[in-house]
Amino acid sequence: MENSVCAASGCPCCDVVTTRVIILNGGSSSGKSGIARCLQAVLPDPWLTIGTDTLVDAMPAAMRASDTGIEFAADGEVSVGPRFRELEAAWIAGVAAMARAGARVIVDEVFLGGAASQRRWREALRGLRVLWVGVRCASEVAAGREVARGDRVTGMAAAQAEKVHVGVDYDLEVDTTHTEALRCARDIAARVG
Repeated sequence: MENSVCAASGCPCCDVVTTRVIILNGGSSSGKSGIARCLQAVLPDPWLTIGTDTLVDAMPAAMRASDTGIEFAADGEVSVGPRFRELEAAWIAGVAAMARAGARVIVDEVFLGGAASQRRWREALRGLRVLWVGVRCASEVAAGREVARGDRVTGMAAAQAEKVHVGVDYDLEVDTTHTEALRCARDIAARVG
């Protein structure tokens, strides 16, 4: 997948060889957060880690149980409404602004809409060098991690394991089913320009 880069001479937000944003997309309990922490340890420059959980946690509690916000069904399905999409758009624009201002950002994301989710990010990040990483994990392994975590609705991991990857284009994919987060992070770091 070809990344778009800013062609402006002396642009502070990016250049042809510097990755500004790493997007880690995977289902719940696939290992994205662990990989993000390991990336922060192995990459030579400081990187900020921002996750979709950050967005959800920042929303008013009433929006976490509303058909206009975000709802978590008993079977693990997640649905989002128009007010969530409005705040998400602002949040994505804010992440892009941080990268344009010089920050390097790792995004721990769940593309509930598959290709449509990636398009939203791609539009906001236009002009920045982005490394798109698919984080896969066998649904039964992710489901086991989900139970061990105790902070997720049971069924989210299985419901999202494949759904979040449908139609998404990646520069690199890693699989945490049998590979430790540090090994995955090193593979990703090797692709950071």
